[in-house]
Amino acid sequence: MPGDHRNAAIRVLMMPRDTNHHGTIFGGVILSYIDQAGAVGAIRNGCRHVVTVAMDQVIFHQPVQVGDLVSFYADILKVGHTSLKVLVTVEATRRTDGEVVAVTEAEVTYVNVDTKGKPISVPY
Repeated sequence: MPGDHRNAAIRVLMMPRDTNHHGTIFGGVILSYIDQAGAVGAIRNGCRHVVTVAMDQVIFHQPVQVGDLVSFYADILKVGHTSLKVLVTVEATRRTDGEVVAVTEAEVTYVNVDTKGKPISVPY
């Protein structure tokens, strides 16, 4: 199964409350989870507090269905002085047949901040 070779930043079971008029999950719901998963990736890289500054290259390949188990993977692409760029890839395990499909990917940039919100160096 794709993705099993690495740990998911988060996994979420998609519920009916998050559906649009097409009966699939709202893109905005997926974007919210992408943001959370990317932050988990930044925290795993040693940051304590991060804020999102950009979400680039969001590509929706397949719709997400109610009942899908959706896995969000976070891989660090680039580390700057105070920021990180994280690639978040998203896979859905279909409830109906167990098929795993790539559904979305995005590049998200975070800034490492102190408790007052001031940018600080990213730990290396």
